[in-house]
Amino acid sequence: MKESIVAKLTAKDDKYACALADKIISESQETDEWYEYFDDFASLLDHPKSLVRNRALYILAANAQWDEENRFDAIISDFLTHITDEKPITARQCVKALAQVGLAKPQYIPRILSCLGDADLSKYKDSMRPLIEKDMAETEKILTTSGLWNS
Repeated sequence: MKESIVAKLTAKDDKYACALADKIISESQETDEWYEYFDDFASLLDHPKSLVRNRALYILAANAQWDEENRFDAIISDFLTHITDEKPITARQCVKALAQVGLAKPQYIPRILSCLGDADLSKYKDSMRPLIEKDMAETEKILTTSGLWNS
């Protein structure tokens, strides 16, 4: 399974790859069985295809709660760069996923909030910028009202 997980998540058949990602995300809410593939999922953060990056962001966020080895430390910077991903949809997915990351790994909340606050959204079209800003406000609210972190 391991050698094919990346192949399956990057398959040309997006419906299949998306269904697999949804299954992994759903199962990762309940069990750590997918955590062993953490590094494989992390390798997809820089994939040229934005749909694959979206899947990786959500899968990694779902597995953050199982990260007792602190493997997230090695990828948090890379993860945060997607707040301003070249594709606005991926930027939105990242911002939404960061709420789950922060709730699972409260030590990242100050850094997440800082990156959200510093994000330059000027490159996005006027039609997308307000949506990203709304997502950012929602994620900031979730993280600041979680009680896991105090400013």
